[in-house]
Amino acid sequence: MHGFKLVSKYKPTGDQPQAIKDLLAGLKSKKRFQTLLGVTGSGKTYTMANVISKINRPTLVISHNKTLAAQLYSEFKEFFPENAVEYFVSYYDYYQPEAYIPHADV
Repeated sequence: MHGFKLVSKYKPTGDQPQAIKDLLAGLKSKKRFQTLLGVTGSGKTYTMANVISKINRPTLVISHNKTLAAQLYSEFKEFFPENAVEYFVSYYDYYQPEAYIPHADV
């Protein structure tokens, strides 16, 4: 594998360098859960692209809605043009197993 080469005209600024450092330290110490918080447009996707390029491992990114999933796909495709960036969207709007009511006791 040739690695994850981040392509961007930008460099991490503001809180991003520290966030990248902290997230990488958390991964190295095998933290199970980490949260990156930031307002819209603060560069969370770019920050994570930096983390992905530095850990150099395949990464699963999950989104809570289809619109954001499409946006993330587009941005990661630009950040990693030499790598496979895939996009999967479930066609189920919601899952409601309790909505099933049997009509016969068979």
